[in-house]
Amino acid sequence: MRKIMLKFYVFVFLLLGATVITAQRPEINFVEFDLENGLHVILHQDNSSPVVAINIMYHVGSKNEKPDRTGFAHFFEHLMFEGSENIDRGEYFKLVQNAGGRNNAYTSFDITTYFEVLPSNQLELGLWLESERLLHLKIDSVGVETQRRVVKEERKASYENQPYGSFLQELFSNAYTQHPYRWVPIGEVQYIDQATISEFNDFYNHFYVPNNAVLVIAGDIQIEQTRELVKKYFSEISKKNLNIYRPKEIEPQHTEETRKTVYDNIQLPGLFIGYHVPSVGTNDYYALEMLQTLLSGGQSSRLYKELVDNQQKALQVVAVPLSLEDPGLFIVLGIANMGVELEDLEESVETEITKVKENLISEKEFEKLKNQTENEFINSNSTYQGIAISLSEYYTIQKNPSLINTEIDNYLSVTREDIQRVAKQYLTPENRVVLYYLPKSQETASNE
Repeated sequence: MRKIMLKFYVFVFLLLGATVITAQRPEINFVEFDLENGLHVILHQDNSSPVVAINIMYHVGSKNEKPDRTGFAHFFEHLMFEGSENIDRGEYFKLVQNAGGRNNAYTSFDITTYFEVLPSNQLELGLWLESERLLHLKIDSVGVETQRRVVKEERKASYENQPYGSFLQELFSNAYTQHPYRWVPIGEVQYIDQATISEFNDFYNHFYVPNNAVLVIAGDIQIEQTRELVKKYFSEISKKNLNIYRPKEIEPQHTEETRKTVYDNIQLPGLFIGYHVPSVGTNDYYALEMLQTLLSGGQSSRLYKELVDNQQKALQVVAVPLSLEDPGLFIVLGIANMGVELEDLEESVETEITKVKENLISEKEFEKLKNQTENEFINSNSTYQGIAISLSEYYTIQKNPSLINTEIDNYLSVTREDIQRVAKQYLTPENRVVLYYLPKSQETASNE
């Protein structure tokens, strides 16, 4: 599952931790326990560097929202930096930076995470900051109005004014008709504008509770001392005796291809394809991850070598299996080279996929693929921050943090036949959405 967040949400955050692991497959030891209020705690001790990573993950993302109130989880990612009864507005970042650390947060379809990377002698500061979010968060008109403006600006910068910025929203809104993955975490700003402070309070009181969270601390700690600090700062937070809302909608199987043309403020046409694929942690998920590496894992991958180097039809081509807690999408995207029609680029992409369907990859290529996969897995857990995020995700989504040591075996058990099979089963026209992104000037020409 680490690839999901690396590709789309947290790849920059992994730069924040201290590198503490060599290019081996070390056993990552940890202990876990629950507080009486339901907060699950995982501790990993490694005293080789005087750094500690604190990660608290809430099991709430955009899929937990109502259709007429999308964007709430992402809004709270911002709002929970506004301050508390004991922390002044805007002080969260200053407190961490003045202590020599870094902090941030991210939201996805399934989860919301807050983290700090600090000198280990500032562990208690980080725990206090996170406990304040749960105990004394300030939700008032000043903070809400401030973050309404921030979210609007973020949406403009990342989605509306960014070339191809709407592709994720377009893919998911066209790929899903029933499941709440049909909207993306940024949400719609009009719903944030319409929402009242009472609605924000209700969302906070429902999802941001200890029994809907996991706290992971990794790095230069002492287990028993840290256990007592966790109890000190989090035990007094009350458990909420409620059934956390989990969507029950199941997306019906798609039997017909969806196509759409999007006119955007771009210079070069773009091709975006989304294939429906199974949830994270399934057997086919691991085979699809391996297929992604085969197709676009670096400049020696099949799509890059053929479409960028040999045919020079694309400036860039990438495959990303965005498998999620519920069935997600395997995304293939390409930016066409000057003068190349998207029909030609799509045909070449389809040709490379067909090669995988019709022919087993060679033993030599398969061995390289396994080495790439193992190396990426090790690197994803090469920092305290990476370890903390991995343990958080494995617990939240699959309720099995031990996967941090064993999941690599699931990848390495994938066979050449498995890769061929999933390509045949999932990468089919009737199972996909195809978007053509064209310059706005062509829209004008097409209407004349």
